Amino acid sequence: MRVLVAPDKFKGSLTAAQVARWLAHGLAGVGVASRQLPLADGGDGSVDAALAAGFTGHACTVAGATGTPRRAVLAVRGDTVVVEVANTCGLATLPGGRGQPLDASSLGLGQAIRQALRCGPRRVVLALGGSASTDGGMGLLTAFGFRFLDAAGRVLPPSGRALLDIAAIDTAAAVRLPPIDLVVASDVTNPLFGPEGAAAVYGPQKGADSAEVRLLDRGLRHLVEVLSRSGFPESGALAQASGAGSAGGIGFAALLLGARMTSGADFFLDLLDFDRHCAAADLVITGEGCLDAQTEHGKLPVVVARRAGPVPVVAVAGRSELDRTRWGREGFAEIYALSDYTDRDTASDGALSAELLVRIGREIGHSPLSACALSSPDPR
Repeated sequence: MRVLVAPDKFKGSLTAAQVARWLAHGLAGVGVASRQLPLADGGDGSVDAALAAGFTGHACTVAGATGTPRRAVLAVRGDTVVVEVANTCGLATLPGGRGQPLDASSLGLGQAIRQALRCGPRRVVLALGGSASTDGGMGLLTAFGFRFLDAAGRVLPPSGRALLDIAAIDTAAAVRLPPIDLVVASDVTNPLFGPEGAAAVYGPQKGADSAEVRLLDRGLRHLVEVLSRSGFPESGALAQASGAGSAGGIGFAALLLGARMTSGADFFLDLLDFDRHCAAADLVITGEGCLDAQTEHGKLPVVVARRAGPVPVVAVAGRSELDRTRWGREGFAEIYALSDYTDRDTASDGALSAELLVRIGREIGHSPLSACALSSPDPR
C-alpha cells in the first residue's frame, strides 16, 4: 500500500513536518511505507512546508514585529520565492510573546519582499498567516519607500498607533515593483475596516481591547482617506476588496502594490505538487489542529479531500467537532482525534501529540480501510 501523509500543522504543538513524521513513524511500525508531504495554506508554516517540498532556504535579516532585528528565511525554487509574515514580523517575533496590537508593524515583511526581489523571481508568494500587527500594511509600504508624515512634517515610524497621525504621504522615493506576479495566498475574505474588518475581527486575537479595536479601525479608515488624496484614488475600492483585511491590512497594502489574491489552500497544494504525489497513493492522511465548522468552508483538509478524488482520505486532528454524519460529505473516510485518546490538553504539548500520532499511525495501518486500499484495484 502506498500512503501519502500530507497534513497541515497542529498549531501550538507541532509543525506540519513533525505531524507527518510521527504519523509515518506509526505506519512504519506496522510495516506500512509512506511518503511525507507537509502542507500549508498560506498561514504560518508556509515557508517550512515549501522547504520540505524541495525549495531552498535563503536567510535574511529583517525587523521583527516591534522593530528588533531578527533572522528570517525565504523559500526559493526556480523563479518562485515564498515569503511569510509569521517568520518575519508575526506573533512569534513579539518580545516575550506578549501582544502589542498598537505598536507592532509589518515592516519586516516589506524588507523580506525587498530581499526576495534580489533573487530575480517572476513570482513572489506572500503567506499572511500569524501576523502581529494591524497597521494596514503601513510597515510594508514604508519598506518600499513610502514616507508617512505627521502634521509637522515628521516621518512616522509604522504602527497601528501611528495611523491616525498620518497627515500626508510622500511617495517621491517609493520603489516600483518589477514586472512580477505578486501573489497573496490567503483564504481570509475580510475587508480592511468596518464590523468585519481587520481590527474588529482579528484585533482581539492580537491582544487589542475594545477601545484599541475602535482606535485601530478609525486609523485604517484614515489611512485610506489620506492615500486617496495622495495619488491613490483606487484605495477606497481596494479597502473593500475581499481579503484586504488579511494580516491586519497587509492584504490591502499588497493590493495597492498590484498583488492578486488567490485561495491559499488550493494555491499551496499546486505549489507543493500535491496532485502528482496523490496520483501515486492508495490512501491519503491529512489533518490540522482542529476540525470544525471553519474546516468545512474550504480549509486545507477539505480541499485535500476534494482534490484526492477516488483516493480515500483519512483526517487526523488534535480535536474534531465535525459530526460523524458530515465526515463523508466533507470527503473523509475516517477521522482520528488526539482528544479521543487522552484527557490532557495536547494543544501545547508537542511530546504528547507526537506520542498519540504514532499510536494513530499504527491504528490507521491496521485499519480495515488500509486493508481495503491494499486490495482494491488501482483507480488510476
